[in-house]
Amino acid sequence: GPSSRQQRAVELTRQIRGFHAASDGTYGAPRIHADLQEAGVTVSRKTVAKLMQAEGITGISPRTWHPPTTIRGADPFPVPDLVERQFDQGERDLAWFSDITYLHTGEGWAYLCVVRDGHTRRVLGRTVGDSLHTDLVEDALRQAVGLRGHLPRKVVFHADRGTQYTSGQLAKAATELGVLRSMGRTGVCWDNAAAESFWSVFKNEYYHRHVFATIDAARRGAYTWIDGWYNARRRHSGIGYLSPLEYERRQLTLAA
Repeated sequence: GPSSRQQRAVELTRQIRGFHAASDGTYGAPRIHADLQEAGVTVSRKTVAKLMQAEGITGISPRTWHPPTTIRGADPFPVPDLVERQFDQGERDLAWFSDITYLHTGEGWAYLCVVRDGHTRRVLGRTVGDSLHTDLVEDALRQAVGLRGHLPRKVVFHADRGTQYTSGQLAKAATELGVLRSMGRTGVCWDNAAAESFWSVFKNEYYHRHVFATIDAARRGAYTWIDGWYNARRRHSGIGYLSPLEYERRQLTLAA
């Protein structure tokens, strides 16, 4: 009969297929390896990669992301760059990052704004609207503040210099909410690299694989993916292959 080694390979492959399917076909070897480890399976990442290659099981690698150029807003209140490309400031609620992307729907363009924690990678606020109004950003920022509750110190709210972020309306909201605004230099796409890498995951692993008939469908789809998958379950390489929610949970347990 088949050797125990072959049997183990068959069993591992079955588990790999299961975890790959559970990730909607997006996970490559590093994340599947983390899934197997959490399930109590002792196996090297190299073996996982080899078995996946043999079976033709591949993840989705985020393509290089070329950010759209920012429409520069005339900023009546110059805002400094308080993060200087240091996205992960070592602790949660020190720096949040925000950005907007376009979603194509059967009813025309929709716009998705997110606010993320630079350290834990969790999306704290998300809004979808049919126009690029400042309300889109303000609503996402209010969600983030509401979710976190009272913060012991002022959090830095970092974005590019788009008109929604430079508006007087947002300056007022930031003051009211007690957050410090920060902005990257125009035209330097790496200034908001934290947001860019999130968009490449969102676009490649979710958005490009679906068609949205309506703005409402795009909104529901984006929220479900962000809340149910990205925050709650998707393993992030920058935080030890944990999901943002699990990473935050472990941090709170350690602090307690």
